[in-house]
Amino acid sequence: MNRIAYVCTDPGIPVFGSKGASVHVQAVVRELRRRGAEVHLVAARIGGDLPRDLDGVVVHELPTIEGSPGLGREQSAQQSARAAADVLARLHHDAPVDLVYERYSLWSDAAMTWAQDHAVASVLEVNAPLIDEQSEHRVLADRAGAEAVATRAFDAAGSVITVSAPVARWVTARTHNHEVHVVPNGVDTRFIRPSTKGAGSPFVIGFVGTLKPWHGLEVLLEAFTRLARTDESTRLRLVGHGPQYAALAAQADELGIAHRVDLVGAVAPQEMPAQLAAMDIAVAPYPQLPDFYFSPLKLYEYLAAGLPVVASDIGPCAEILDGGALGVLVTPGDATELAAALAGLRSAPHQRAELGQMGRRAAESRHDWSLVVSRILATVPTPTRSLADDLLGRIA
Repeated sequence: MNRIAYVCTDPGIPVFGSKGASVHVQAVVRELRRRGAEVHLVAARIGGDLPRDLDGVVVHELPTIEGSPGLGREQSAQQSARAAADVLARLHHDAPVDLVYERYSLWSDAAMTWAQDHAVASVLEVNAPLIDEQSEHRVLADRAGAEAVATRAFDAAGSVITVSAPVARWVTARTHNHEVHVVPNGVDTRFIRPSTKGAGSPFVIGFVGTLKPWHGLEVLLEAFTRLARTDESTRLRLVGHGPQYAALAAQADELGIAHRVDLVGAVAPQEMPAQLAAMDIAVAPYPQLPDFYFSPLKLYEYLAAGLPVVASDIGPCAEILDGGALGVLVTPGDATELAAALAGLRSAPHQRAELGQMGRRAAESRHDWSLVVSRILATVPTPTRSLADDLLGRIA
C-alpha cells in the first residue's frame, strides 16, 4: 500500500469545512483513498468531523497560529508550516512515506524541502497567486519573505501543479523548476448527479460559491430583477456565505425582489447535490477582472448536476463550456445580456435539457476527479514513476 502525506498548512482552509478550497482538499484525498493509498492528512485547521466517506484517513493537526495580523502572525504561520516537516519525519521514521502532496500555502516550504532532502516524491498544488492575493485583499507585512518561501517551495517540489495558465505563469516567474504543469479542477461525478425536480416546484435560477466581490452577484441580482418584471414564478437561489451576504440582502430589498431571493448561506459539502437538484439554471456571473486565474469548481459541479449553465465569457469559462456548446456565454458585467440569456433558457425547455445532458457527459468524460488526479500523478518525475504507475493502476 502506498503511503501518502497530504499537507495543508493554510489556517484559512478548514480541511473538513464547506468552502471551495475545503471541497478541493477532500476531493483529492478521497480519490487517493479510492486508489488504496494510506493517506495522512497534515493540516493547520480541521474545521469539522472526519467525513464518513474519508474513513481511514489519519489526521495530524498542526499547532494553532496565534498573533495579530502582520509580521507576528506571519512568523507564527512559518512555525506552523515547519511543524509539518516534523510530522513528516515522524511518519517516515515509522514507515516510509511514498509521496508528499501539498496544497501551496503562503508561508509553507518545509514539506517540499523535507521531501527533497529525503528523496521522497512530491507534488505541490498551486491554486492561486497567494502572495498577490494577500497583499491586495488582506495584510502582507513581509512580502520579500513570502516570495523567498514560495521560491524555495517551487524549486524543491518534484512537480508543481497549477489550476490555470495564469497561475502557471505566476509560478514560473519565481522558480527554476521546469516541472510546472496546468491541471484544471474537477468534480466527483459519482457524488453530484442529475436529479429530477418534483412537479409543481418553482423555477429556480441558482448560484453556488462564496459571496465575494469577484463573483459578480450584484450584476446577477440586477439581471434577475429585469427577468422578474415579466416572470412572476421564477426564484433566485444563492448558496454560500461570505462578506457580501449583508450587502446582497440589502440590494435585493432595494430592488424589490427580496421575497424572491433565497440566501441559503453556507452548506456542508454532503448537502450540495440536493442544493443543485433544486435549480433549473445555474449561473457563474463573473465581472470583468484584470487577471482571471480561477479554475471554477462551480462550473464543473453545474455540469455534473446536468444543469444548463450561463457563465461570463472570461478566463477558462469558454473553454470549459466548449465555446458555448455546453452553455450560454455572456459579456462580464452586462446585466442586460445576462437577463436576456436567463430569459431565453427559461423559455426553452428542450434547449435546457440538451445542454444538461451534454454537460453531464462532458463532466464524466473529461472532468471527474479520477481523471484529474491521474493527470496530476502522471507528472511525478521519472525516478519515482513506479509509485505513480501503481496509483494510476488503482483507479476504482
